Amino acid sequence: MKIRVGFGFDVHALVTGRDLWLGGVKIPHTLGLQGHSDADVLIHAICDALLGAANLRDIGYHFPDTAGKYKNIDSKILLARTMQLIREAGYELGNIDATIVAEQPKLNPHIPTMQATLATVLQVPTNDISLKATTTEHLGFTGRQEGISAYATVLIQKNSELPGPF
Repeated sequence: MKIRVGFGFDVHALVTGRDLWLGGVKIPHTLGLQGHSDADVLIHAICDALLGAANLRDIGYHFPDTAGKYKNIDSKILLARTMQLIREAGYELGNIDATIVAEQPKLNPHIPTMQATLATVLQVPTNDISLKATTTEHLGFTGRQEGISAYATVLIQKNSELPGPF
């Protein structure tokens, strides 16, 4: 069995007049994230981690912010398409470990719903998705509540070895 790991990171600015979407869930808050799509930083970080693990470039390559068809798109659609690309490459998800960095709102109450939503989109058990939330103790752009960031690490596995010169 061949295993690979991937790492993803995303950040978006907090702005008025937008809904706050994290992990495919609409979170009640006075601010939302600015972006071409729904700006779901958690899903974007997971997509980048998955694509990187399979050596399939990055989210901007597959879903460019210059393409009108992705304007205000639900990031769950991007995640489903990313997982399709991973499976077409012969891989399956082992697990996700991700962290959302936000001063406000408090995210811990929403984590089980985010896990269930992501598991449904990815078609994997909820137990394969670990989500955490933290703050920066009022330091930096996150601490000043100017934006939210997310980090994701994934493990993917392929049941058959790829032929190669190694």
